[in-house]
Amino acid sequence: MIKVFLAEDEFVVREGIKNKIDWTAHGCEFCGEAGDGELAWSLIQKEQPDIVITDIKMPFMDGLVLARHIKADFPQTEIILLTGYEEFEYAQEAVRIGVARYLSKPISSENLIREVDAISEKILEKREERESARKYAEEMRERNELEKQEFFRNLVTGGRELSEILDDAKRLGIDIAAICYNVMLFRVWHPNDRGVETYSERRIDIDRDTRRIADEEGAIVFDRYLEGEAFLFKADGEAELKDALGRAKERITGLLAGRNVRYFGGIGEMVNRITDLPRSYAEASRAFAGRYFTENNEFLTSRSGEPVRERADFRLAEVDPRRVDKRQLQEFLYRGDPAETDYFLETFFEGLGKNALQSTMFRQYILMDSYFCLADFTENELHRERDEVELPDASGAGVADAQGAKDYISRIVRHALTLREETSSGRYREAVHEAIRYIEENYAQEDLTLNRLAAHVNFSPNHLSTIFRQETGQPFIRYLTDYRMDKARELLRLTAKKSSEISVLCGYRDPHYFSYLFKKTQGMTPTQFRESGMAEGHE
Repeated sequence: MIKVFLAEDEFVVREGIKNKIDWTAHGCEFCGEAGDGELAWSLIQKEQPDIVITDIKMPFMDGLVLARHIKADFPQTEIILLTGYEEFEYAQEAVRIGVARYLSKPISSENLIREVDAISEKILEKREERESARKYAEEMRERNELEKQEFFRNLVTGGRELSEILDDAKRLGIDIAAICYNVMLFRVWHPNDRGVETYSERRIDIDRDTRRIADEEGAIVFDRYLEGEAFLFKADGEAELKDALGRAKERITGLLAGRNVRYFGGIGEMVNRITDLPRSYAEASRAFAGRYFTENNEFLTSRSGEPVRERADFRLAEVDPRRVDKRQLQEFLYRGDPAETDYFLETFFEGLGKNALQSTMFRQYILMDSYFCLADFTENELHRERDEVELPDASGAGVADAQGAKDYISRIVRHALTLREETSSGRYREAVHEAIRYIEENYAQEDLTLNRLAAHVNFSPNHLSTIFRQETGQPFIRYLTDYRMDKARELLRLTAKKSSEISVLCGYRDPHYFSYLFKKTQGMTPTQFRESGMAEGHE
């Protein structure tokens, strides 16, 4: 319904307009009236009507002043000015303010409602266009998240010049200006997760709440999908930045207390330049790799600056058994990002002690333990027969010293991750193919969403979004939109169906949104497409 408000100081005129028009029959709600401009302004602020009909000459506040206030605070409200004066300056001022109609008194009810109908039609068109734009922006949010992810990757790898970073930040609406920065890498997972996250509304809620906390404490939130989130904290002073980090850690810890989840945060080094963010990220990544060496829920800073004790000898009794637990290696084989391998191994070797690998006995123990850990992982988790897998040989001369042992362990870890990625790629490819089949069978259903598709293939939405883009080169929503538009063009070419019918057949119950989206993606309306001749051979 279109809300209409009337401001008129002549009681007879006001009553005639209010009572002689069947407002409901014209899709309108008569939401209020006032006999002077001052009272009208107070009521308009409360009711926020779509159309205001007002006389120019009124006590306390005239119609032109009232119109200026309305347009300043409610620019989408349309105004019809009624006047018994025909001076040019009044009409000129009305146009400058943005009044929709300037009508002379007396005016009949029929003529007035005709003007109201015309304005109402335009209001509804604008309303539908705004709603369509909102829907489109919501649907394209996944694409925007991917652009933000790419922006963060460039930010922390030094992949672009500073001027390019600033231009990208402006385009994405990211305020990156600050005096100092720090990176926190953060992830939540279920204790039973083994590499593949399953769909969970509870996990989605947790992720949303932790991101909200980081945002409230001044961080820019970047989704790293399977690897969790990156929080880029920024402030105008080191003390302010430190306080924000402290509050964020305390609030997230409180949020997740008592829940059956694991969480871990790695905090980098504070820097003062955008171009130094790769250093902060590297330190955060090094700290984040510490999650494989603890069962605690905690936030760690990088340990790269800690002194390592120089020892000329090695005694087995001094080795901490918890630091040589092969479960750490198993955990990394299940969950580890190949890009984290260097950080993981650095922390792994540091934990053994500087001189531990100088011992032939200890070196052989670590080598064989690592070898059998890999063999168990490839056979039982990747379902590869041992004779199908070429495992690096631990008996060669290359493992005769400490550096050779490190090189060997590094080699077998990278080998295992390569096998895991190959196996995962096949499994992911099958999941994406199943998702595509599901899209082709259900594209006409309006409620076909990423969450619904993820539930069908038993992946988390974030996980499916990542692998879908990797396999198809497109975000899910772009793929679905393109598929629906292809079907729409086909129906426009081959049938005489109305645009509203084609809209429903392509999964859009709202024909206005369908027309908006078609024009947005195809450069013309469905009617123009059909009439232009492109329907005969549009690619």
